[in-house]
Amino acid sequence: MKVIGIESSCDETAVAVVEDGHRLLSNVVASSMDLHAQYGGVVPEIAARSHIEAIIPTVQSALDQANCTWDDIDGIAVTYGAGLGGSLLIGVMTARTLAISKGKPLYAINHVEGHVYANFLTTTSLPTYKMPKNQPEFPLLALIVSGGHSQLVLFRNHFDYILLGQTRDDAIGEAFDKVAKIIGLPYPGGPSISKKALEGDPYAFKLPKAKLEDKYSFSFSGLKTAVLRLAQEQIGEDFTFPSTQLPERLSEAQKANIAASFQRVAIETVVDKTILAYEEFTPRSVIIAGGVAANGELRRQLSARLPIAIEYTDIKLCTDNGAMIATLGCFKALQGQPAADPYSLEIAPNLSM
Repeated sequence: MKVIGIESSCDETAVAVVEDGHRLLSNVVASSMDLHAQYGGVVPEIAARSHIEAIIPTVQSALDQANCTWDDIDGIAVTYGAGLGGSLLIGVMTARTLAISKGKPLYAINHVEGHVYANFLTTTSLPTYKMPKNQPEFPLLALIVSGGHSQLVLFRNHFDYILLGQTRDDAIGEAFDKVAKIIGLPYPGGPSISKKALEGDPYAFKLPKAKLEDKYSFSFSGLKTAVLRLAQEQIGEDFTFPSTQLPERLSEAQKANIAASFQRVAIETVVDKTILAYEEFTPRSVIIAGGVAANGELRRQLSARLPIAIEYTDIKLCTDNGAMIATLGCFKALQGQPAADPYSLEIAPNLSM
């Protein structure tokens, strides 16, 4: 069973071929991040135009890397939500057209659910990939953390899950981006904060953790505001001082200590909830998924605090990629899930789990 997966929910045009839900045959990503960096975030119109230019060559590159032709492909999987409307449209229309013209079944994939399935890939002949030795076992606890999502989900089996909690406001990745901007670090904020934090003291400053009635929900807006007030205080200014002028006034040591302290508290926030859920539901496996799953501090804290071993997928499979979409498409096909109608599949920008 070979499935080609197409992912275009944000700024990366990504296509991959996966076999039997565990073997990665190809993984090609055409990123437009450099075009967005100067704006400090993704510009939807630029992202959509980049997808138009990249989508067909990326599909062909993925087939070539997998040493496949369309005759070898058993199905097409595509992200239809959640994401940016214009970006999703390019991927879905491409997949619909290919499904009709090539006579292949089409599987509609939830982007957030797809992130979880990157952890089911265990084998590849592609160089530089470090894969888990074993697939996760059910029941499975998944911490999904990215620029747009912060969710804690309990999977009883494939396609059988309950959402335990999610963010009330900013996703954790979005908070990383905003804090990076406050202290003058480049976009994307996650890697920039992690790098700068290595120079600082994670206990230099005391920052708050949100306390919510729902024990599995997250909130990062208060932490983000606390960082802003801290940065203003560090240069001797009050809350009226413009945030845009903070980077030029903060020293490199101050930036490093703020980055390290913020990262520690943000990561502790999601790890605390994960440990709480583990103790209540005692799953057989725990995984992390999404772009923030590449964060070294998150991996360190979870490994230190979980009473069971946890395996992490390759960092390249944490950010948006076609491999996770193809893998979930494989399981949909193998588990007899219904295919989508290639003549009528619509995008769902606000899709949730």
